[in-house]
Amino acid sequence: MFDKSQDSIESYIESPEKLKKLYRRVLLIVSLSQIFGGAGLAAGITVGALLAQQMLGTDAYAGVPSALFTLGSAGAALIVGKLSQRYGRRTGLSTGFIVGGLGAIGVVIAAMMNSVILLFASLLIYGAGTATNLQARYAGTDLANNKQRATAISTTMVMTTFGAVAGPNLVDIMGEFAVSIGVPALAGPFILSATAFILAGLVLFVMLRPDPLEIAKMIEAHKQENEHGNKTESLNKKALNKRGLTVGATVMVLTQIVMVAIMTMTPVHMKHHGHGLSEVGIVIGFHVGSMYLPSLVTGILVDKIGRTVMSIASGVTLLFAGLLAAFAPSDSMVLLIIALSLLGLGWNFGLISGTTQIVDSTEPSTRAKTQGKIDVLVALAGASGGALSGMVVANASYATLSLAGGLLSLILIPVVIWSRKA
Repeated sequence: MFDKSQDSIESYIESPEKLKKLYRRVLLIVSLSQIFGGAGLAAGITVGALLAQQMLGTDAYAGVPSALFTLGSAGAALIVGKLSQRYGRRTGLSTGFIVGGLGAIGVVIAAMMNSVILLFASLLIYGAGTATNLQARYAGTDLANNKQRATAISTTMVMTTFGAVAGPNLVDIMGEFAVSIGVPALAGPFILSATAFILAGLVLFVMLRPDPLEIAKMIEAHKQENEHGNKTESLNKKALNKRGLTVGATVMVLTQIVMVAIMTMTPVHMKHHGHGLSEVGIVIGFHVGSMYLPSLVTGILVDKIGRTVMSIASGVTLLFAGLLAAFAPSDSMVLLIIALSLLGLGWNFGLISGTTQIVDSTEPSTRAKTQGKIDVLVALAGASGGALSGMVVANASYATLSLAGGLLSLILIPVVIWSRKA
């Protein structure tokens, strides 16, 4: 059985055309799972803070749900990365999605029981779906060359848009459905999340064969057998990889902090100024759409004009988003939509350029594990942004939070300039 599998993998090494077909098939399967995954992550973004506010009776801890499921996603990113490295992308990603679905079911039960402890525990587990949805972007790059990587990342992220935009706009419908079966309205979107995450996991478990990471490892091993580089070249490559990992991780961490902090408190800010749940859904829908929909163009730009330029563009876009969110009149839906759309776009630029630098700087033999560790940093950054956002707004204002986020994003520019000089 093992020999047959080995022969099958080697056939991809010997046939570039067969490998190219597999690359396209992997992108298609991962993209399909991302449609469901996008719908799954939307609930936590849209109503997580409102559910906590309702159950706790205070705004000060409204950022805690975002912090918890982001913290949960940090632990899940590490586990999914290790599972993927050892057993392949199929096992790692399908496990992460299904566990995230179980967490969403826990949130629904917590809302029915009015149990804050169960809510917080379930949000931690729900974070596994968020982490897996983000890590799935790496699966499409395993068989891509260095001129296809950003485009491969962006292709899977574009497919996330369909679910991620639909999710927030189904808030009212899912709320009505929840009430009809005796569940609190704000828990309704988590019913959608549970279904979507579990479906995403099943798609990957059933269809992602052969595993792209296993094929990539075999290709790497085959190249090493046939190429004999000198020690100087090897040391230079390691130094370049280390620098690429540092810059890529920094770009993703900073964009995540800024995006999560402002996004988390926007629904609470809107509710305080008389906006209804459907209006919150519209604004967050535009925001999530901007996080993912521009991906295809972003990926092409990153591959064509470079990782550096797009990382700087991320910092500048996030600055404008923070300034507009801070100074826009609170009753202006149009300006809030533009501000949150720019916030999503800046995050998109940073995530794709940063992710591409991570893929450029890793080898298949250690890639998934390294990617998992870096996604832990990204998730912890998001958790920090989510937790602090509620406290900043409670003690200062939403405008202060937005302004601080915009200014923080400017750190990206000196980091990228340093990497170019180095």
